[in-house]
Amino acid sequence: MSMDRSYMIEGGPVGVLLIHGLGGTPVELREVARRLAATGATVSCCQLAGHCGTEDELAATRFEDWYASAEAALVELEARCDRVVVGGLSMGAMLAALLAGRLKERVSGLVMLAPTLRYDGWSIPRYSFLLRLLIDTPLGRRYRFVEREPYGVKDERVRSMVMRAMKQGSTEAGSLGTPAAALRQLWRLVDTVRPLLSSIRQPAFIAHARHDDVASLDNAIYLQRHLGGPVDCLVLEDSYHLVTLDRQKHLVTDRVVGFVEALTTAPDPRPRVSARRRADEAGALRPAPVLEDIVAEGAAHVA
Repeated sequence: MSMDRSYMIEGGPVGVLLIHGLGGTPVELREVARRLAATGATVSCCQLAGHCGTEDELAATRFEDWYASAEAALVELEARCDRVVVGGLSMGAMLAALLAGRLKERVSGLVMLAPTLRYDGWSIPRYSFLLRLLIDTPLGRRYRFVEREPYGVKDERVRSMVMRAMKQGSTEAGSLGTPAAALRQLWRLVDTVRPLLSSIRQPAFIAHARHDDVASLDNAIYLQRHLGGPVDCLVLEDSYHLVTLDRQKHLVTDRVVGFVEALTTAPDPRPRVSARRRADEAGALRPAPVLEDIVAEGAAHVA
């Protein structure tokens, strides 16, 4: 069983939950977490079920398991904080949207970084659409989506660090391949989120690279048009998919910090939930692991 690499940075009454991508790890959101924590926020980077281990462990989970991991982290934050913003990278952004759609009174805002409804970036093979047709065949079930150049990173130095960590099998760097079963669960997640988009009325912030190699800018445009609340959208001109690690990561973190600060300093329009109720829902809390600097900058995984 894989080690739990979730971490929390204790702070004030504003909570931010950050969710990593498919096959990824909490490390890929470390820079954003640190910047938010520097403003006094309490930040949680959860590890999703089946992640940070083997491909077989990932393939054995469903998107409902991933969602349960994120909701448990949300409950833990609610016991400490008055208001919580949820966000994520790639597939993690879609999980964050599902939390915002299902738990409207408990989520104040939504951050979506390189949100991925479909793999349609310029590095994705044009025949990849056939996988949906073949997924239930023996060939389809054995399929592994293996990362290819440029691995979601435009910055060559960071890219080399990511690849070195992944090829060495570091569980902090994420998996180089994604099994077909996990891709199927991503599709199920997206199909679940789409009908909820118009009902998500919390303010949202989207950051997406114009030349995203994994998920095209059309993903962000679709979400901007279909989310039910106000949407602030940042289009990055010098980045690929891993916007939290690539050349414009500081611009991304600046905008995320600004979004959270503006949102949480405004009056909260949601019905108040008492601290006693939040504590009852949270139950017994486990101690939060200390953030450890054990991975080189850039160790992360796409999607």
